[in-house]
Amino acid sequence: MSMAEQAFDQYREDVAGRANVADTPELIAYYQRLRSMATGALWTVANKIEPWEPAPSSVPMLWRYADLREDVLRALELVTPEQAGRRVVYLENPGRSDVVAAVGWLYSGLQVMAPGECASSHRHSASALRFIMEGSGAFTNVDGHKLTLGRNDFVLTPNGTWHEHGVAEDGTVCIWQDGLDIPLMNALEANFYEVHPELNQAVSFPVDDTTATWAGSGLRPAGMEWNKRYSPMLKYEWAATYHALTDLARVSDGSPFDGIIMDYVNPATGGSGMPTIGAQMQLLRPGERTKAHRQTGCFVYQCAKGKGWSVINGTRFEWQERDIFVVPAWMYHEHANASDSEDACLFAFHDLPVMRALGLYREEAYGENGGHQPVLQ
Repeated sequence: MSMAEQAFDQYREDVAGRANVADTPELIAYYQRLRSMATGALWTVANKIEPWEPAPSSVPMLWRYADLREDVLRALELVTPEQAGRRVVYLENPGRSDVVAAVGWLYSGLQVMAPGECASSHRHSASALRFIMEGSGAFTNVDGHKLTLGRNDFVLTPNGTWHEHGVAEDGTVCIWQDGLDIPLMNALEANFYEVHPELNQAVSFPVDDTTATWAGSGLRPAGMEWNKRYSPMLKYEWAATYHALTDLARVSDGSPFDGIIMDYVNPATGGSGMPTIGAQMQLLRPGERTKAHRQTGCFVYQCAKGKGWSVINGTRFEWQERDIFVVPAWMYHEHANASDSEDACLFAFHDLPVMRALGLYREEAYGENGGHQPVLQ
């Protein structure tokens, strides 16, 4: 299409208060003159850049672990941690391939390491987390705090902290999910990356000291001061998390939209573990099906226990342990446990701390059909 044939009124809306200017030869000449000076008329794009409601480019996705596992393990034979920096297969949302995101401004990947391997220590502006999927002997060292990790453990590597990870010599091949806000940091043009000058950092504290200090249920260590913007706990163990969920399930009906749900929090403040990424674990009781709602925020889910299905914007996705799926912003979603006898648990990380800090958080229930979406496909 030549410049002369280009339309500038494709976003016009015949609604009071919205831009509704039809092209004319005189206006087109005016728009072209503005463009030649790297400017433009707001009314030609106002309805595009100010939608009535969020219009995410991300699409709902599900990655089946059974489909990915062989290729993740294949990376062990193809590259070393020294060559790759981090040996990871990342998850790419087709609507966010330009920024390498799994959904919205959130990145996700599956990292694999063999016994005796250790990735070089580094730090970056992006906040990061890990959720262990399989194997034994995994560890992370965050600013000198060495954390031993087992299946379904959740660990933080906050932005600006030196961290490295690996697998003990007597361990097994380990796979974990990495979650980061790399796309957000790049969008803000605020991303830095550094490699530790000695490649690896010393272990400066007793192993698992942060969990021993801060993980006491309902208890805070007397006299301990913590003034950093992230959680001092760093590791949240699966056994304690599942115990907390089952205890709550005995005395609460939970959320109509999420079942029994608990946030991973900073024990010093009660807030999110990191400023830009929050995380949660939810339990769906046998046969439970939640109602649908939508939120201004993106979610990356991983099934930690059991099996079930979710309906996201009218599409049904069936999941089982270690499968990962995403819910883009402002899309209705609901979950169901497929078992009549066993619990199902979903881990998720999200960008709600950003939404709340900026005053953008909004939530809305699905108001028809008893709160359940029609399944369109």
